[in-house]
Amino acid sequence: MIDKAREILRQTFGYEEFRPLQADIIQNVLQKRDSLVIMPTGGGKSICYQIPSMIFDGLTVVISPLISLMKDQVEQLEEFGVPALYLNSSLTPEQYQQNIAKLRRGEAKLLYLAPETLMMDSTRRLLTEFTVDCFTIDEAHCISEWGHDFRPDYRQLAEVRKDFPNAVCLALTATATPRVRDDIQQILEMKDSARFVASFDRKNLLLKVVDKDNPLDQILDFLYTRPDQSGIIYCFSRRQVDELYADLKANDRSVRPYHAGLSEMARSRNQEAFIRDDVDIIVATIAFGMGINKPDVRFVIHHDMPQNIESYYQQIGRAGRDGIQADCLLLYSYSDKQKIQYFINQKEGQEKEVAKKHLYSIIDFMEYDGCRRIPLMEYFGEEYEKENCGMCDYCLKQMGDKQDFTEQAQKFLSCIARTDQRYGAYHIADVLRGSKAKKVLESGHDQLSTYGIGMEWSKNQWIQLSRMLVRKGHLKKDPEHGSLLLTDEAKAVLKGNEQVRGILDRTQTTSPEEAMPRTDNEVENKYDEHLFEELRKLRKEMADEQEIPPYVIFPDTTLMEMSYYYPQDEDSLMGIYGVGSMKLKKYGDDFLDIIKKYCEENNVEERSKVLRKKVKKTQSKQKYELVGEEYNEGKSIEHLAEQFGVKEVTILSNLKKFIDDGHKIDPSGLLAASSLSERKIDEVNEAMEKVGPEILKPVYEELNKSVDYNELRILQLAHIARNRD
Repeated sequence: MIDKAREILRQTFGYEEFRPLQADIIQNVLQKRDSLVIMPTGGGKSICYQIPSMIFDGLTVVISPLISLMKDQVEQLEEFGVPALYLNSSLTPEQYQQNIAKLRRGEAKLLYLAPETLMMDSTRRLLTEFTVDCFTIDEAHCISEWGHDFRPDYRQLAEVRKDFPNAVCLALTATATPRVRDDIQQILEMKDSARFVASFDRKNLLLKVVDKDNPLDQILDFLYTRPDQSGIIYCFSRRQVDELYADLKANDRSVRPYHAGLSEMARSRNQEAFIRDDVDIIVATIAFGMGINKPDVRFVIHHDMPQNIESYYQQIGRAGRDGIQADCLLLYSYSDKQKIQYFINQKEGQEKEVAKKHLYSIIDFMEYDGCRRIPLMEYFGEEYEKENCGMCDYCLKQMGDKQDFTEQAQKFLSCIARTDQRYGAYHIADVLRGSKAKKVLESGHDQLSTYGIGMEWSKNQWIQLSRMLVRKGHLKKDPEHGSLLLTDEAKAVLKGNEQVRGILDRTQTTSPEEAMPRTDNEVENKYDEHLFEELRKLRKEMADEQEIPPYVIFPDTTLMEMSYYYPQDEDSLMGIYGVGSMKLKKYGDDFLDIIKKYCEENNVEERSKVLRKKVKKTQSKQKYELVGEEYNEGKSIEHLAEQFGVKEVTILSNLKKFIDDGHKIDPSGLLAASSLSERKIDEVNEAMEKVGPEILKPVYEELNKSVDYNELRILQLAHIARNRD
């Protein structure tokens, strides 16, 4: 039966291969074995029951709390030619009865139900008329009180499941800790079920945590470099949503608000405008997003700190569902933590304990001084084995960018000690800068030896240093008063036994294109943007005519492949990602007309099948491996930068990874890329021998800042290559 499933995947959905675990899950479901599936948002959970539904003789019932998502999924399935219906409170009585009539006529293989609809006696009686082969529970974490979105009504599903003794049970969720997974299986009595856990690593998401400082300007700067891109901005409160919406609107941004204080009609209208690409940005509370299946969301911003890791992970999971890179920016301030702590204190008993545990976990994630994916994956019970993901703010920082802040740290820590560890960062910064503020003078802190010894830095720099010291564990905050407390690590710094090195300003991060390009973006990097825009306009026109979201016709990934391969006939078009037989029949001619006309006007030819095979082959390799192999074949740094469409510093970064992976390279090609004289190169090598080549700042200082970092990076790599065994 798995062969039949593969045929449906290709012919109906237009995908060549299953994603990881999909084939195993489908095989298990078809064998009528209960299955618990934990797969991240965008990982392809829906396929795991949609394909079996087309193979089973009977009905597949899907329980989902996401009413707006039901409509969206049914529309998409209809575009693929898969018969599906839904029953929920959004339907008029007439539409409701029409769908029941269609169901009785056998015009559906899939039936989507809201939990409340399923619990109705009339629905349970209706379902007795059919053979139910598969009982699917989406968002299954809602069944566990340890889940971040616990819904007591979900507990009743365990009882309803007994109505379908011959149906296989498939429970699906994107976010579930090991404890929640056990809960789901126990409550649903899935005793002999298989458990499938996909990696929680969404590799295409660029994760950034930034110190919040004038958030409106930070967001406007972020949006300035992303014109016409779809994105979601999450805020803590309705008031914050309204304020930010007004500010962005005043700055001519295409934006709508969304929160529970708006009327249901206004929320629905604003969500629909976002889904249909009529507006670019939604500013929302956490009430938004559960029913969003929009694959081309290019960014998610958290204006305020999320309440827990599950919420954060679920919300960033709404970005980049099409596999293309998306940015996730979290603005973090201590006051956000205090807001959440206040609401937690209103709770009681176990609910309060669970909330506190969730809060500490998200704070640990935000203040972690290392690759962001390590604590994120660890929270979900997965070990992240790489040291550098290349797609988070920490990993995109070059080691050479780290600086020595030991002297400033000693001043700051000493001032905390002399003020008896009773004050926060702003007061300490005022003392160090010799402020005449009333609080400083009244406390007598203008008489301290540390008063005025920090005039070389601005107040903001001292605040940033305090945050870095907290992240590194040299300081901790008193949870009740917010004062800064010294740790044992701080005492080691004060005694001169430990250095403090790090990155002071985390608001600026290297773009991934400059640091470490993604490994599977050949099409994404080199598609024809002009053709893409023409196809995008056609898609929007067609979608508006049919009153459906544009991505239901084709996602951006499909348009990118069309703009990369320039298919000229139906056979070639059928080979494009996401073009199944039904969509080929319905839309093929219109899209081919645009492509062929564009190719004629611009003298462009269809890329050959050979090239397509080559692309698939190279996608199985890491980008740094391709760069390393091409370099070892004799290509220069300049040539490689032009070939891969990146900066030379990116090629150096890839070659560094190639070496770290155990490969050897010839240093002569690197030396040829340097513009320094032999005498100067020898001076650099001597400096590296003296202070070590690993961190460039000491080398830079040893050379009296006479050689810039670009040259140092080249010679650092040559030095490492030459001394590699």
